[in-house]
Amino acid sequence: MTQLQQARAGVITAEMRRVAERERQSGETIRDELAAGRLVIPANRVHLAGAGGVRLDPCGIGRVLTTKINANLGASPLSSCKDLELTKLRWAVQYGADAVMDLSTGGNLDEIREHLIAHASVPLGTVPIYSMIVSKPVEQLTCDDILRTIEAQAAQGVDFFTLHAGIRRAHLSLANRRKLGIVSRGGSLLAKWMTVHRRENPIYEMFDEISALLREYDVAYSLGDGLRPGCLADASDDAQFAELDTLGELVQRAREAGVQAMVEGPGHIPFDQIEMNMKRQQQACDGAPFYVLGPVVTDMFPGYDHITSAIGATAAAYWGASFLCYVTPAEHLGLPTPEEVKQGCIAYKIAAHSADVARRLPGARDRDDAISDARAAFDWKKQFELAFDGETARTIRRRDLADDEEYCSMCGREWCAVRISKEVKAAAEGEKKDARPA
Repeated sequence: MTQLQQARAGVITAEMRRVAERERQSGETIRDELAAGRLVIPANRVHLAGAGGVRLDPCGIGRVLTTKINANLGASPLSSCKDLELTKLRWAVQYGADAVMDLSTGGNLDEIREHLIAHASVPLGTVPIYSMIVSKPVEQLTCDDILRTIEAQAAQGVDFFTLHAGIRRAHLSLANRRKLGIVSRGGSLLAKWMTVHRRENPIYEMFDEISALLREYDVAYSLGDGLRPGCLADASDDAQFAELDTLGELVQRAREAGVQAMVEGPGHIPFDQIEMNMKRQQQACDGAPFYVLGPVVTDMFPGYDHITSAIGATAAAYWGASFLCYVTPAEHLGLPTPEEVKQGCIAYKIAAHSADVARRLPGARDRDDAISDARAAFDWKKQFELAFDGETARTIRRRDLADDEEYCSMCGREWCAVRISKEVKAAAEGEKKDARPA
């Protein structure tokens, strides 16, 4: 039985207990949210068993839990090295990634994927269509290729699959009206296949057969948004929402098959449209966890899209998203380096945590309050221990001053507002003490 089927049967699995422990929730809450389809635990049985190396530490994704972030990894035809991707995996996990995706399109894809799964303690996802066409044009893709590839990757231990089942042949004319067209790789490949063969999306047509394969290994669906907008001008258009309605249908079919499902979302969205997009997805997809890429809120800052998208991601997480796919400074420009992976992860941890604080999740602000206490006490050592990236904070501090100095180089001792405030407070308390009757 899958996690979803067991939850519906009233069972609290070991994986549900682990998620409850990590999230300060009860096992009953995790089970009930999972049974309702509002929470997923992507946990392939093979990865859980550690058959290829490291055992998976189960992670939950849903609105009752802390917001999670994903880091995209993967080689390309122009740059493929499995050891470099392993370095990126380690940096991603070190800097807060709750899950990773291998989006490799170059090199030995099976070997890279196996290598990453063997070293990943976090859930790992893929986009199987990339492997299906690595050695041939998409026009030659067959139904057998699709099923065989999905089964092979499930047997390797992949925890969730991005499958672009929601893009339909009828949607293509809507996408043709756009400024930027289709920007999803998987979506564009399937659009080409449908155009050449004049047939419906084969992944949509075989959805029930694919669900049976996912159920066997307890792989979760990440229903891909092949028609996500790739620029502000295309945001919230007919193509995007036509696909979203289909994704809502597929969520129900996945649940009926006993397969967990989350839904992917935009993309590039003006800030003022984010709330509407999150609420519309929740309604169309019956509360299935929403997994968003950003969204990027302005198109004119290439090289800084980890910032433009983290702004959108904060709003998305506040208004309804449960899972944020990071964007690095290399987005729209090239493959990220390990350092850019770090920058993307930190930007998205800021977004996720900020939203969790604003949502007033139990315990979300505890570390913020603790670091404030350390600042008030001029306890620099404690501040660095509590900081998300204490090493960077300590390095900046040490550029100008020794660790034993109370003040920092911004103000120096005489201009230190915290020190002055303490003196004002002490004086006020002294006056109160003097004013008490003898």
